[in-house]
Amino acid sequence: MSNRLLRVNELLQREISAYLRKRYTSEATRLTISGADVTGDLREAKIFYTVVGSDPDDIARAGKWLRSKVVEIRGIVAKNVVMRHVPTLTFHHDLSGERAVRIEQLIDEIEGKGAGPKG
Repeated sequence: MSNRLLRVNELLQREISAYLRKRYTSEATRLTISGADVTGDLREAKIFYTVVGSDPDDIARAGKWLRSKVVEIRGIVAKNVVMRHVPTLTFHHDLSGERAVRIEQLIDEIEGKGAGPKG
C-alpha cells in the first residue's frame, strides 16, 4: 500500500473519530473507529469500528446508528479534509480484536496440553 493511501486512511480515521467524540459524546463512548481502508482511486472507504463489549445487539445497534449518520459524517469529512473526491463511506464491524482473543485462547489450550509430565 502506498504512503499516500496510508496517510488518507489515518486521516479519515482521525477525522471521523474526532467528529463523533465531539458531536455525539454519549453514543461515541461505546464505539471506536479502529481503521479505514480507502480504495486506490479514493472513491470508496471502508470504515472499521469496534464496540465496547461484544454483545451482538450492541454491535448491531452501533452499526445501524453509524449507517444512519453516514451522510452527515461524509459532509464533515468533505468540509475538514481537502480531497478532490470525498470517498463513499461504508461502516464495518472490526473483528480483528475478537480474532486476536480467540487465537490467544487456542494457543493457551495448545500450550496447556503440551505442558503435561514428560516421561
